[in-house]
Amino acid sequence: MNLRRDVFQAIADPTRRAILLLVASQAMTAGAIAANFDTARPTVSKHLQILTECELLTQEQTGREIYYQLNLNKMKEIAEFIEPFRKMWEDRFNKLETIMKQYKTKK
Repeated sequence: MNLRRDVFQAIADPTRRAILLLVASQAMTAGAIAANFDTARPTVSKHLQILTECELLTQEQTGREIYYQLNLNKMKEIAEFIEPFRKMWEDRFNKLETIMKQYKTKK
């Protein structure tokens, strides 16, 4: 049985979110990514493995180097899942703002 990691658990980690931000603009090698952190390279490699298993990153080998890049399709899938919740909270905050303005004008 092939178990997959939970994508939301993966992005809950601040280091993994930082890695996603790093590779959002350009593909990078594990060494280039690790150079941005004060942790051991094997620790960064473990984060890269988790992000790859969740399909948030893809790997492309060029010569001897493996480049990690953001999987835009997976990021879009996550954004589409989150969008109804964002909309719901935006509506609630707008209603609260309206109530607060009404209360303020009554004083």
